[in-house]
Amino acid sequence: MLITKNVKSLLSRTPSALKLCSDLYHTTPCLHHIKLLTRLRVVDNCEIGRQAMAEGKPPRVIAIYNQTHIGTIGDKVLVAIKGEKKKGIIVGVKKHQKPHIPKTDTNNVVLIDDSGTPLGTRIHVPIPSMLRTILKEKTLSKGADYTKLLAIATTFI
Repeated sequence: MLITKNVKSLLSRTPSALKLCSDLYHTTPCLHHIKLLTRLRVVDNCEIGRQAMAEGKPPRVIAIYNQTHIGTIGDKVLVAIKGEKKKGIIVGVKKHQKPHIPKTDTNNVVLIDDSGTPLGTRIHVPIPSMLRTILKEKTLSKGADYTKLLAIATTFI
């Protein structure tokens, strides 16, 4: 109440009070895009992913392999994890999605090797069924084999 009264009195007195208000309050919404240095959650059972998540040092994105440099479901990323560079496929994002693509609570990634084979043997979280069509298109165009990633998933949403 007291803060609100002070802000109202400032607004009535000074023309530059809008700048003061923007300094007091956040005026932009929280962005949930996957871009450089975004922390991700490893959702498969590979050894390096389990160790990093247990230590509380999740991997960070250092490159996104698309033209917009903003990651979404099905994009290939390069992550720094425990001092090593590993590639991964994004299987879940926080940002607002297109219709029929679910939004998750965390930014999820599955680590892969250079040929597209997953490093783990199981994915612990449900992945979107739309990922099937996205990865099949990328398998045909890029030459990498992402079908094994779909095979180790336990559930789809």
